[in-house]
Amino acid sequence: MPARRPRLAPARVHDELVESFARLREELDLPAEFPADVEAEARHAARTVAADPGAARLDDLRDIEFLTIDPAGSTDLDQALHLERIPTGGVLHYAIADLPAFVAPGGAVDAQARLRGQTLYAADGRIPLHPVVISEDAASLLPERDRRAFVWRFVLDDGARPVETTLRRAVIRSRAQWSYVDAQAAIERGTAPPSLEALAWFGPLRLAREAERGGASLNVPETRIVADDGGYRLERDAPLAVEDWNAQVSLLTGMAAADIMVRGGVGILRTMPAAEADDLAAFRAQTVALGIPWPAGVPYGDYLRGLERDSPAALAILDAAAGLFRGAAYVTFDGAPPVDRLQAAIGAPYAHATAPLRRLVDRWSLVICEALANAREVPAWARDSLPALPKIMARSDGVANRLGAATLDRVEAALLSGHEGHAFDAVVLGMRGDGARVQLTDPPVTAKVAGLDAAAGTTVRLRLTTVDVSSGTVLLEPTA
Repeated sequence: MPARRPRLAPARVHDELVESFARLREELDLPAEFPADVEAEARHAARTVAADPGAARLDDLRDIEFLTIDPAGSTDLDQALHLERIPTGGVLHYAIADLPAFVAPGGAVDAQARLRGQTLYAADGRIPLHPVVISEDAASLLPERDRRAFVWRFVLDDGARPVETTLRRAVIRSRAQWSYVDAQAAIERGTAPPSLEALAWFGPLRLAREAERGGASLNVPETRIVADDGGYRLERDAPLAVEDWNAQVSLLTGMAAADIMVRGGVGILRTMPAAEADDLAAFRAQTVALGIPWPAGVPYGDYLRGLERDSPAALAILDAAAGLFRGAAYVTFDGAPPVDRLQAAIGAPYAHATAPLRRLVDRWSLVICEALANAREVPAWARDSLPALPKIMARSDGVANRLGAATLDRVEAALLSGHEGHAFDAVVLGMRGDGARVQLTDPPVTAKVAGLDAAAGTTVRLRLTTVDVSSGTVLLEPTA
């Protein structure tokens, strides 16, 4: 008899989960409200920073019909795009929120952002990098509002390769805010606006260019926590095609930013070393053992993209693949660029430059690139503070990772609370020390099962023995 689908329903469990989230924030020493001086400075910037092209002495690009594509309900909109086809290929305009215009170097907002590093996401609410009067209003590229932006312009050939790149500050006006689901549906119906239609041309070609570089920025399925009628549920779905295509716009921009900074001799790169030969050999052997061998001569990214993601063997392969590329870091330079400048999963040098509302380092990338692209001096504040960024971002990434994992553990435990003694089907993802890492079929809970000795990719039956919502502990054992 199939297991009942667990849902977070009892008030007791919900209250326990809420208390657990509150304790987690205390344990991780997460920031709470912004200090009064930070909020005051942010409100002043929101009122006084001009978005009129004449007053701000910026280019007027409001006639370009930009649009945004984000998860439904987003209000901190970093990027807007306009893509048109021309006989020789296409022209892409990519606008990035001009957050630097609202943050005075050395001011209260700047100091608080350096303490936070990035927007943090938890099931009980996000912790923004900047006050919402800036990040969700004055600087956000909301539709039908004049907004300041850094605007990248790429002239593309018929293979979506950039043959000309420029960057300037301007005022834009987005025409529409699309969710990924609605954008995908419009493309499939044939009712999408021209930019979305052109994205369906651009995305597959950029994925082909990525394969040529040896990159593999595969958007694998991730478990998401979704609010559900006062509680939570878990979803694990492969990204929509439009999400992959939209991600390629950001990747193209990040590679262009890295190129500008490398040629200019100052900047900050996001690097990642290539996978070790022994790790690749072990991964290839695992694909053979799982019955979906990685053929010689087929690029790594092409192999992963061709997997049927719902099969047990494919889940195990994707889980193993996630561990191949490790050691991501931020590297700064002022003078000779670093010798090891590759982001191996992308297959090119790369910089974070498209999410300044949500990630601290992007503010530096944007102001440095804009200065270098227009043959001006890099602002002294950006140049002088570059060396501090890697440590700030490493600390922030560590907090974000711990928060994400601990939050997911607690929601998983809450969903399973009350189902002790029930049996669940699960896929073995791989061996981990004295047990196996597994993923339940429904709900998509991931856990380690001590003492389980089973081959990756096999389906097993497990019994839930213990659940502790406060710590996010879930214990399972094989059924007899």
